[in-house]
Amino acid sequence: MFSGIVEEMGAIQAIDRGFAGAKVSILATRIMEDAHIGDSISVSGTCLTITEQAESGFVIDVSTETLNCTTLGAASIGMPVNLERAVRLNARMGGHLVTGHVDGIGTLRTRESQGNAILMQFEAPENVMRYCVPKGSITVDGISLTINAVKPHSFEVAIIPHTATVTTLGLKQVGDVVNLESDLIGKYVERLLQANGAVPAKSAPVIDQDYLRKHGLI
Repeated sequence: MFSGIVEEMGAIQAIDRGFAGAKVSILATRIMEDAHIGDSISVSGTCLTITEQAESGFVIDVSTETLNCTTLGAASIGMPVNLERAVRLNARMGGHLVTGHVDGIGTLRTRESQGNAILMQFEAPENVMRYCVPKGSITVDGISLTINAVKPHSFEVAIIPHTATVTTLGLKQVGDVVNLESDLIGKYVERLLQANGAVPAKSAPVIDQDYLRKHGLI
């Protein structure tokens, strides 16, 4: 479990892609202070496991499913990433409950300055938008953010100077893609309402060639 408060920006040092996934080396300093093999780490909002430690960072194994469903599938050497260690139960919860299980990929559609903040509008898939509410929480590339406004196919957030400086959001340009995770509490509320018949259950996915291709099965 994570809080969505990024501890440092790292960078992808090496990528070894194979048939069954990829081995990715990440340059990091601060989070390595008490990192161990087997620890969970949030890499731009994706919960992954440290499989090796190196002098200048750590190595993770990324499955085909994760490559297909997150921005790591298009990762390149030198690409910056947001890093956060798993939250301690005795620590303050500065953001919101984040699992590191990416729900979908969003696209930055507009970026404009407003005072000392940057307003960003992200287009998002329906399975993310259904949980977006004004003043609610959302995770963008592992960053806990508050939603300012909700539109039919997008949501807007305001990025303060600190967030723009210490995370990858300050580098994002229109057209760039990001990992999105919806608010966990909203998912549980919906599931409970479905069980009580208050809202219709989600329809089962159609298992066709597009579905199989998207999930790396063909």
